Amino acid sequence: MGDMPQLPAPTAAGLARDPLPLRGRTALVTGASRRDGIGHAVARRLAAYGASVHLHHHVPHDAAQPWGADDPERVADSVREVLAAPGALVTHGSADLADPDAPAGLLADAVAALGGRLDILVANHARSGDDGPLEAIDARALDVHWAVDTRSVILLVQAYARHRAALGDDAPPGRVLMMTSGQDHGGGMPDEIAYSLQKGALASATRSLATALAPLGATVNTVNPGPVDTGYLTGSAYDHIAGLFPAGRWGMPDDPARLLSWLATDEAGWITGQVIDSEGGFRR
Repeated sequence: MGDMPQLPAPTAAGLARDPLPLRGRTALVTGASRRDGIGHAVARRLAAYGASVHLHHHVPHDAAQPWGADDPERVADSVREVLAAPGALVTHGSADLADPDAPAGLLADAVAALGGRLDILVANHARSGDDGPLEAIDARALDVHWAVDTRSVILLVQAYARHRAALGDDAPPGRVLMMTSGQDHGGGMPDEIAYSLQKGALASATRSLATALAPLGATVNTVNPGPVDTGYLTGSAYDHIAGLFPAGRWGMPDDPARLLSWLATDEAGWITGQVIDSEGGFRR
């Protein structure tokens, strides 16, 4: 093997799993505004693993959607119910991430709320609506999705990287987790051109961001959760999608949350620059 350093095999103690693998860690989860959503499920998992969590929400966006808005304090209370580590806390705050100054401001708010350090960034937010097939979209639709779905995520990662650099070498391992939507599989998403374009940009940027953050001790990965039941579809269309899963059911918010929360732990420290599907064998 030449002169390459070899790590020793783990001891028995090293192979034992810590029931609170994120004890003492801090996390920001964006788009955690509804108890039916993936962001809420991820936040609960992180809290159950021992982390303190800051929840981001933008109520006006949800209020304009068919599913309507939730109460941010009730969302936060639901996460507080599963806090597992002594002294861990759940905080929350709003931000309109279409504003180019909002991502850095949100990250600063999370750092302050969580005691001065942020370890885990989960960029789960996205814009719904204002989209359509190729013949229907216009520059406005492309711009509004770009601003929220892609630009704000990159600016959040930039702010997170600057924060990591300021922490120095003693900070715990860092984690950045982004979300995509399976737009590169099967026939793509021809009825949501603007959304799929911006989500595809995040998938394409994953490896570059991972390389940029590696010197800061942080990994970067992106998860495609597949179709998840967050309350946006009912009736025969819902049943049709359920039939495309080998299990005969939709993904539930906790399905991708289990993967995302594991990627935040030290066990996933050797995984970076990856776009990972978590979609239950969904058949397109």
